[in-house]
Amino acid sequence: MSTETPAWMADIDSAALTALGAIEAAATLATLREAEVGALGRKGNVTALMKRIGKLDKSERKAFGAAAGGLRGKVTRAVSARREAIVQAAIAAELADTTFDETLPGLDGAPGHVHPLSRVQQELEDVFISMGFSVLDYPEVESEFDNFEALNIPGWHPARDMQDTFWLEGGHLLRTHTSAGQVRAMHQFKPPFRAVFPGKVYRYESTDASHDHTFHQLEGLMIGRHVSVGHLLDSMRTLLSAIFKRDVQVRLRPGYFPFVEPGFELDISCQVCDQKGCSVCKQSGWVELLPCGLVHPNVLRAGGLDPDEWQGWAFGLGLSRLVMMRYGVNDIRLLMGGDARFVEGFHPGT
Repeated sequence: MSTETPAWMADIDSAALTALGAIEAAATLATLREAEVGALGRKGNVTALMKRIGKLDKSERKAFGAAAGGLRGKVTRAVSARREAIVQAAIAAELADTTFDETLPGLDGAPGHVHPLSRVQQELEDVFISMGFSVLDYPEVESEFDNFEALNIPGWHPARDMQDTFWLEGGHLLRTHTSAGQVRAMHQFKPPFRAVFPGKVYRYESTDASHDHTFHQLEGLMIGRHVSVGHLLDSMRTLLSAIFKRDVQVRLRPGYFPFVEPGFELDISCQVCDQKGCSVCKQSGWVELLPCGLVHPNVLRAGGLDPDEWQGWAFGLGLSRLVMMRYGVNDIRLLMGGDARFVEGFHPGT
């Protein structure tokens, strides 16, 4: 067996030296952001390495993908560690300010109400924690790699046309789905593991009773050696029974999503109209709740895992739509409308 070092290893080492050096040298969050974009942005040197996989000989792709994916994970962890160090340094500087009097009383305010989105999210987190899942939090501003490339959605893929996007400077964007956290989690945790990560997502699209440009999702991911669709369905039934306090009718349809194979659409019977037909379900009696399926091998590779050794399932739950079903809300725009009167209608115990 040949032990000769591949020619591309020098490129891996060079990219690592440049990226990690810039991160270590960053003294502010702004310069750290520049270093992160320079490595993981759309035109970053680490991102450029990932895009070379398809141009290599088939015999080299697996080793190159593992090396490049491992570097990306190392850079991600280095950014997180440096960010924490910068923030802690800033906090220490503030605490050293002797002009602040921490003994002054705070300001009294009127009692508020928990937003229905927050309430349902907390309940969901409790359900998944009881099943052994970790609850993670990932950035709403994502790199093109995490939001698309790592999820098996390259630049030429038509799935990008379905997610008109809010682009930012430096190759970043507002994430279009919580699925962007999948590869982050694979780099962060040693398998096997299971986790959920809730949060806001953004899409540049027309709004109506069931669509908004800003809404909430909850991503679920389970990585193990022997994972099946049956495990996924059992978790979904447990979830829905806990939220609705009763059995809820669901249906599973085949669906195509680049980051899962096979992929499915899980629909829930409309709880607003009791399947009689309304604007929320578009008169069908069913509401699309979540896409799901087994994690695509290319996504596992992007996460630095060997698909011959590890498997996984994932889902992206429409948290905003679940809240609508739970409380009979007939327009999704009410959830993010900023009207305090809407929130005041949800009292503790509802």
